[in-house]
Amino acid sequence: MIEELLKQERELERARIISETAKIPWLELQRFFAAGKVIWIAAELDLVDVACALQQDDLQRVEAWTEAQQLAPVSDEQARSWVDDDALLWSVVVKPWVLVQELTPAT
Repeated sequence: MIEELLKQERELERARIISETAKIPWLELQRFFAAGKVIWIAAELDLVDVACALQQDDLQRVEAWTEAQQLAPVSDEQARSWVDDDALLWSVVVKPWVLVQELTPAT
């Protein structure tokens, strides 16, 4: 019974995270970048899966993505490129972080 409740709680948390994702211009995220709070997510990962893992403190998955260079703080070079391109990014907040992912042609 406890396992079922935990599963339901995770499903509700996932639904909440999905409802909070949005496309946002990079220019609106620069103040969070300046504070060191923006995390880049590689295109091959699911933004919601990463947000859920961070929310649940799933260190094993987060460390694996970090080691595979699929999850990292946004670099100065990325930030400059996104300013130059007037980039629009997928984004979701998992306090204290703002997670961003570049849009793909399918999105």
